[in-house]
Amino acid sequence: MLKNFEEVIEPGSDDAELLSQIDPGKLPRHIAVIMDGNGRWAKLRGEPRINGHREGAESVRAILDTCGRLGIEVVTLYAFSTENWKRPADEVDALMQMLKYYVGKELENVHRNNFRFRPIGDIEGLAADVREAVCNAQERTSENTGTIINVALNYGGRAEIVEAAKKAFAGLAAEGKAPEELTEEDIEANLYTRGLPEVDLLVRTSGEMRVSNFLLWQIAYAEIYVTETLFPDFRRSEIFKAIIEYQQRNRRFGGVN
Repeated sequence: MLKNFEEVIEPGSDDAELLSQIDPGKLPRHIAVIMDGNGRWAKLRGEPRINGHREGAESVRAILDTCGRLGIEVVTLYAFSTENWKRPADEVDALMQMLKYYVGKELENVHRNNFRFRPIGDIEGLAADVREAVCNAQERTSENTGTIINVALNYGGRAEIVEAAKKAFAGLAAEGKAPEELTEEDIEANLYTRGLPEVDLLVRTSGEMRVSNFLLWQIAYAEIYVTETLFPDFRRSEIFKAIIEYQQRNRRFGGVN
């Protein structure tokens, strides 16, 4: 596996040692990340909160590069929740413009690395220029076959389930079926993540012990990894540590081994 990292990891380094502990046969198929701690990172340094978000963008780059080299099938990033609109207007505006900037700036790099970009959430609720940027990135990379990057924007887990249920019931009604015939498969077929594997590993940075309305259906049997590391400091070594911890878990899915 080290050959995939020869450009970025020195043999004998700490990262090389961590990488050697990863079993390539037991990698999670789907990793989801709650990117928390950008504001605290900036506050600790006496800087504006937006600086924490800018530094967090470097961590996103590290996550995507590392997961792409590992061959992870899906990475879902919690970028902006439906609750984040409650933040100060100037911070929200800055976040949106930063998102638009980085999506545009990184698009060719994402495309060149065979990533497939997919926004999930209420995309129609975004400003027109931001919506145009993310939809353009989705279209540009739609034929790629590498790691799928789900970016959760204006996203809420409860809202997703409600919307999926409405669509599922409408589908049943169109087929002349009773509500009692609704199945889990009907709900799953109408989620933003339909057709993708469920989340295997949920990572939360900054030490907070909550899931914050993120992928509530998809994380039903996910292994949860919480680190005290603030998101702007969450780089390649931290990703390796999360995967190593994941591979040491005994996943029983409600049964016994």
